Amino acid sequence: MSLDYEDQGLAAVEEQMLELSELARTAGVVVVGTDTQRRPKPDPALFLGKGKVEALHALKHEADFNLLVFNEELSPRQQRNLEKKLDVKVIDRTELILDIFAQRARTKEGRLQVEAAQLHHLLPRLQGGRDLSGLGAGVGTRGPGEQKLESDRRRIRHRIRELDREIKEIRKQRELRREGRRRAAYPVVAIVGYTNSGKSTLLHVLTHAQVRVEDALFVTLDPTTRLVRLPNRREVLFTDTVGFIQKLPTDLVAAFKATLEEVQQADLLLHVLDATRYNGRDQMEAVHETLQDLSALEKPKVLALNKVDQLSPLAVEQLLAEDWSPYLAVVPISALRKTGLEPLGRAIAHALPGEMVPIEVLLPYSENARQAEFHAHGNVETVDYRGDGVLMRGALPRRLLTKFDRFRFPGVDRSA
Repeated sequence: MSLDYEDQGLAAVEEQMLELSELARTAGVVVVGTDTQRRPKPDPALFLGKGKVEALHALKHEADFNLLVFNEELSPRQQRNLEKKLDVKVIDRTELILDIFAQRARTKEGRLQVEAAQLHHLLPRLQGGRDLSGLGAGVGTRGPGEQKLESDRRRIRHRIRELDREIKEIRKQRELRREGRRRAAYPVVAIVGYTNSGKSTLLHVLTHAQVRVEDALFVTLDPTTRLVRLPNRREVLFTDTVGFIQKLPTDLVAAFKATLEEVQQADLLLHVLDATRYNGRDQMEAVHETLQDLSALEKPKVLALNKVDQLSPLAVEQLLAEDWSPYLAVVPISALRKTGLEPLGRAIAHALPGEMVPIEVLLPYSENARQAEFHAHGNVETVDYRGDGVLMRGALPRRLLTKFDRFRFPGVDRSA
């Protein structure tokens, strides 16, 4: 169920309802129908007009539905009034997405974050007098469950504090791991994009790792980081992130700091866009809004137009002719068919901050770690095994130059 605001086009409303239906099916709901009402703004008490509520009550017996899902966020009052009028369970988009997250969180941190977000969302509804004791299992109640969501608000607040403490401890451990990656001097590329745009599939084909890949919404909730060697032999860390979505609940942005922190810490953002969606620009804007909330919108970005195998060559050509600023590069790919990956790798290598600087060093044979570091992070042109050490010529990221300064071969400009 959704409102058709007067400034929206029909195509936009239809796309929103398709997405809501897909979200509901992802949560395990059997969708028996969709409906909209054209209104300039929601009714304060019922969200919908009284006539539409009466029509839904009559339709309930014909369609035999016991759950009504709204595409917008409902106030506690609206939700409570609708449930009384219709005698069915009513949930909003936020509650639906929270339920999907509850099903798909795999790590301890992910589960704790979902529970905290659910409790934050439900707390004002408890204050509004919503009786949770009579709710059965199913969409909108999965996760914390009836036992944890008693009407005693103090217990719920206490549980939220407990969750916050546990999450804080886990984040400290993750920051230590991240610091270890920084010391290893690997650049980090965060893969971002609208949900189900193909991010996990792309990470899978880039790394040949067993990353969970499904044609479903919100498959990735926990950070997945893998090492990838680019065409210029530079090794970088790729991190998959939770899929963004229009009207992403604020509680979720706060709760899923685990994956979103990876975006904030990344050196480069790889935005994967489903090129087959006619509303791709709307999905891109939803991603940009979330990046703006994370203060990450100004980071260097490369755009991967995914699923171009489903488009005609002319359609791809027209897409590439569009204005995609401020992206540093736009590359058509098919993660499923594994096409366009080489140009994408070159574009990422070129866009990564920290230019490669030519260097020639003479490394003693005892400096195995430095030799390995040059091979791992640099572009090696020549290697000459001499009596006094290994002469290596090539290029290194500027941030690594100080580690090799004392090994520079005579005659090489030290000010490079």
